Amino acid sequence: MTARLTAPLLALALACAPRYLPGSDIRDTPDTRAIATVLETYRQAMEKRDPQAVLDLVAPDYFDESAEDLDRAGLEKRLNDLKDLSTLRLQVSVRGIEVQGDQGQAEVYFDQYYRVNTPNGPVARHDADVHRMKFKRIGGAWKITAGL
Repeated sequence: MTARLTAPLLALALACAPRYLPGSDIRDTPDTRAIATVLETYRQAMEKRDPQAVLDLVAPDYFDESAEDLDRAGLEKRLNDLKDLSTLRLQVSVRGIEVQGDQGQAEVYFDQYYRVNTPNGPVARHDADVHRMKFKRIGGAWKITAGL
């Protein structure tokens, strides 16, 4: 009799347990999942070295004080440097996502390997850093407002 009662209670407890984004301790909500999807789309756009695909993820009022007061126009100029890369591999690890209303933040670890084309041939580079990225919901879609 105890086994018959224990199994349904265990199933009920598991069904009520909070869900997390795969491979993380971040609560799986529609907003956290949407922000994680933006980050994965960003990773793919960077690996394709596609400046327009990156800009499609960025809010019109993008402004990053931590990057020498970089606005959207400045970001667009920097993204044009992607043409100077022969390869780019980017790993993105999301450490946390916080959402309050139409504002969001994500702590993201970036690890990138790339080759820069120079007159003397390609030069291998590696960068790794943690970024605090900011997001805003615009027209139902999450856009990056700072942190690239």
